[in-house]
Amino acid sequence: MSIRDNIKQISASLPSHVTLVAVSKTKPNEAIMEAYDAGQRDFGENYVQELSDKAEQLPKDIRWHFIGHLQSNKVKYIAPFVHLIHGVDSFKLLAEIDKQAQKNKRVISCLLQIYIAREESKFGFDMAECEALLASPEFLSFKNIRIAGMMGMASNTDNQTIVRAEFHALHEFYKRMQPIHDLSVLSMGMSSDYKLAIAEGSNMVRIGSSIFGERRYAPKTV
Repeated sequence: MSIRDNIKQISASLPSHVTLVAVSKTKPNEAIMEAYDAGQRDFGENYVQELSDKAEQLPKDIRWHFIGHLQSNKVKYIAPFVHLIHGVDSFKLLAEIDKQAQKNKRVISCLLQIYIAREESKFGFDMAECEALLASPEFLSFKNIRIAGMMGMASNTDNQTIVRAEFHALHEFYKRMQPIHDLSVLSMGMSSDYKLAIAEGSNMVRIGSSIFGERRYAPKTV
């Protein structure tokens, strides 16, 4: 099927409260425009230079999500326009986002990445660290960031019992923190597990290969 058909089929299958982020990293502008023309507006990128280039070249009503592991020294390049930064995993990064947002006279929305997987390659706060951060005076002094919610990546395994348990644990934590901190986004689920994530409470999913096909373009290193 075409990208347009994939977008329409996936969008139609999602509950109305779930936001679809089309993961367009490494994909050419032509592919993104095909999804755009099908009505898609939220796109996810994980390389700063690639995101900056695409934001300059593509329609201005696209909502760009940074979904990669963001280095503090590169925040300044996306701060003027980024819609949502996923995967914020350190106080240092939060402080830099607040600083760059202030320079751009913006409030930048962020998701705190919570470590739920059984893999050392994943990043994120543990739940106790997250809870302490949200209550800390240092965090409360930030004026130019908004913690919109949380995100988590499950273990890379075919064992759905493990994946479901990890999503369920994050949803329970999110529900506990949500009324205290006015959270609205729980981002869990990718092409391989988004249906399970939605069943466990996700309201934002990041889908790439099911929309654009398997990666055919060499990833950039920036």
